[in-house]
Amino acid sequence: MSEGETAKSKGFRGEMIAVISAKGGVGRTVVTTNLSVALSKKNVKVGVIDGSFQFGDICLALDLHPTFSIKDVVESIDELDSFGLSGFLMHHPSGVKVLAAPDRPEYADLVTPEVISKACDLMLSQHDYVIVDTGVGLHEKNLHIVEKADQIFLLTNLEMATMKNTKLMLDTLELLGFQSKVQVVVNRSNMESVIQASDVPDILGVEIGLYIPNQFQIVSQSLNVGIPFVVNEGKSDVAKAVFKIAEHLISRREITFFKPKTPNFLQTLFSKPKVL
Repeated sequence: MSEGETAKSKGFRGEMIAVISAKGGVGRTVVTTNLSVALSKKNVKVGVIDGSFQFGDICLALDLHPTFSIKDVVESIDELDSFGLSGFLMHHPSGVKVLAAPDRPEYADLVTPEVISKACDLMLSQHDYVIVDTGVGLHEKNLHIVEKADQIFLLTNLEMATMKNTKLMLDTLELLGFQSKVQVVVNRSNMESVIQASDVPDILGVEIGLYIPNQFQIVSQSLNVGIPFVVNEGKSDVAKAVFKIAEHLISRREITFFKPKTPNFLQTLFSKPKVL
């Protein structure tokens, strides 16, 4: 029995990962698409929601040609169930299923928090992992996605402006009480910069465990042809880094499922038999 089947047999919903950044061009779509395909190689069911509702590029990065999008969820919101949603998903050869962004930027205004919530819940009922590629920043729709997420991957790189904005976003997420869900991912971690990867923990004030190296040509080509580099450049350093993140997620989820829960102090205290 696969880990995904075990999860469903116990009635667990899938795990939702929000991929966010404080600045554009940091690599959210690249990480989302390659991580989703890397996870699918682990025999788990993976869904992707293109949460960049105005200018989403997930389907472009996966060479998919959508006939449906989250706009169809909007139009069917009252009666939609998981079976109905499955008809709106695009199927990638890797097994990843995608809920595309609207094909016109003006339709993004139709995607309300209610629509986002229902789409996420229905996707989570069908998949072990749902990865949501978001727009830049922390506007209302992104905040709704971040709130629903089980984990938040905050992407940054070694550029000064990106680092400054990432620090501000981290501070904001902490104020909102989401800091326990956040993992910072340093993309292009060996790019030429006055900031070194080793400087990032001190600058941001957090531990960093996830680094993706800079192999710009491989990444750029994969985007241009719509083939994730974990498929045809699996032995490259950048692909190995993404596979490592996928393994990290799988092992963390297995621990969540199979490790016996240790009762906390209050549970132990109040579970003691009363002395009459």
